[in-house]
Amino acid sequence: MKITAIGADISRNDVSCSKELTQNIENNLHKLKELGAKQAALTNITGDDVVVSAFVEDDLLEIVNEGIVNILRDCAENLGDLSGISKDESEAGEGISYAEASFRPGFYPDAIILGFDTYGGEPFVADVANSAIKAARGMDNLTDVSDLIEAKTKKIPGVGYVSSETDDPVVVATVENIESVGVIASAMIGAALGNKNTYLVERGTTCNVLPGSVIFSATALMNGNVIDLAVPFQNKTRILR
Repeated sequence: MKITAIGADISRNDVSCSKELTQNIENNLHKLKELGAKQAALTNITGDDVVVSAFVEDDLLEIVNEGIVNILRDCAENLGDLSGISKDESEAGEGISYAEASFRPGFYPDAIILGFDTYGGEPFVADVANSAIKAARGMDNLTDVSDLIEAKTKKIPGVGYVSSETDDPVVVATVENIESVGVIASAMIGAALGNKNTYLVERGTTCNVLPGSVIFSATALMNGNVIDLAVPFQNKTRILR
């Protein structure tokens, strides 16, 4: 089994997602379960980007990925990143972001999802995302984490190709012990925040930052529930006096 996550900018503006957009996506998530997904959720809303995540058996990955893209296309206020998808690698453009990671058989599936947004496609966002990926690697009770972000054309199973111009990455990690979700997520969040001009935001926050900045949301998908990890992280990092 895997977690698959697809992120896209399909908003009518460059800084936020409307309630109508997010509600329409959530109202259509049942279609993914009809395709065989074990769980499906609108996990991250970051500036004008949304991330739909699903737990899926390996042999249904392509079908569910296609289903996610179809939902995003049906609900889109603006085709945005969807217009960059191509079946022909040479014609791919700036498109949707993709991440996947495997679950270990016999363990209850819990996952961490980071969704990033930039105002002007700031290129250092890849370094920010990769910091989080590298921080997760080697942590106790981590099963898997998505691949490093690279500046190259990417093939998304069941969907097609997107070019190296694709920005606003998605990162996913799978966890074997529920008590390790906070440990691994905190390591990932802390590593990302160590980069210049990078800010953690709550799920659904507007991109109210100066150009040259990166924002990201961090969530956990556990038993079908989406938990906004920015809230407990903020509470845990308060300095007690």
